[in-house]
Amino acid sequence: MNPSPPPPPVRMSWLLAGSLVLNGLLVGAGAVLVGLFWLLQPAWSGLFPSSQLTERPRPGSGTGKPKVAVIQISGMLIEGALDYNYRQIEQAAADNAVEAVVLRVNSPGGTMTSSDELHRRITLLAQGDPERNRPPKKAVIASFGALAASGAYYLAMPASEIFIDRVGVTGSIGVFASLPTVEELAKRHGFGMQTVKQGEIKDSGSPFRQLSPKERHVWQDLIDTSYNRFVEVVENGRGKRLKKGLLEKFDLKPVNAGPKDTVKDSPPYQRYLADGGIFTTARALELGLVDQIGPLDDAVRRVRELAQLDPTCRVVEYEKPRAPAEWALGVQAPWGLSHVGLADALAPRVWALAPGMEAATLLTLPGRE
Repeated sequence: MNPSPPPPPVRMSWLLAGSLVLNGLLVGAGAVLVGLFWLLQPAWSGLFPSSQLTERPRPGSGTGKPKVAVIQISGMLIEGALDYNYRQIEQAAADNAVEAVVLRVNSPGGTMTSSDELHRRITLLAQGDPERNRPPKKAVIASFGALAASGAYYLAMPASEIFIDRVGVTGSIGVFASLPTVEELAKRHGFGMQTVKQGEIKDSGSPFRQLSPKERHVWQDLIDTSYNRFVEVVENGRGKRLKKGLLEKFDLKPVNAGPKDTVKDSPPYQRYLADGGIFTTARALELGLVDQIGPLDDAVRRVRELAQLDPTCRVVEYEKPRAPAEWALGVQAPWGLSHVGLADALAPRVWALAPGMEAATLLTLPGRE
């Protein structure tokens, strides 16, 4: 009878167990790092954007070579959150097959600088950019959704025609700056801010004190300069299609809805096109702020006519890039504002924004059609 083999040394067993544990930890750490890399894709993907957005044909699109591109502009227009808008415009401008463009706008506006930059890029899209060897011209019209106001109206001025949804609102030609103040709150709680400065009005707009008369004049000049620019852009864009001068006051008769026995006839009231307020679809059409009432499909048909394109031409949209976490959760991040925070939204800026939409800088979600 052969003797049984001796048991393995205890030391070798511990080494094997330790090796397995260490390898498991390394594999686990690697999996965690890969997962973090995947979930944090929005943070690093902006450093290496892909060269092309994915095209998606609209329902009923043809298969011909010429294309109509539908560019979606939605949500708050604020610096640092416009990459998708810029890339759509850039891709449509560089594509020789794109002969016509519809700007589908659903936005309350935003900052004056972001609106003006979008206006500049859309102007080059419509007129061509010889310096960059871009095609000479593309037909461009705008299609307004539920809300296309202030800076969103401003950016659409290069469009040769403007369509608007039947229940949309637009206008809001005006600018403002909001300067939060906590002066009284700070006094009640014994909190303040000591400022060392050089320059008489260097700290104007501080939330810890009211504006001096001179500081208010400086801010008013800033607002007036931006307002004059807004008026100039609209006058150049709409021209004789405006039924009234932008600063010409006119009377409007109130709608007076409701049962006749409970509604008192209100007297006419005065407005002017550039008073900063919004207008309903019917008013906007009556005053020449827009050209036609109709949905996006009507705008697509019209721009196809302007460009003399066959009905079989392709109609495409550009997919908005989505982070892996968005794919996994089946949601879309709000507005693409992942790196635009509270401080950005509340910093002193000149806003071209629809009335009452200040809180939208933080809370509103984008629309997409």
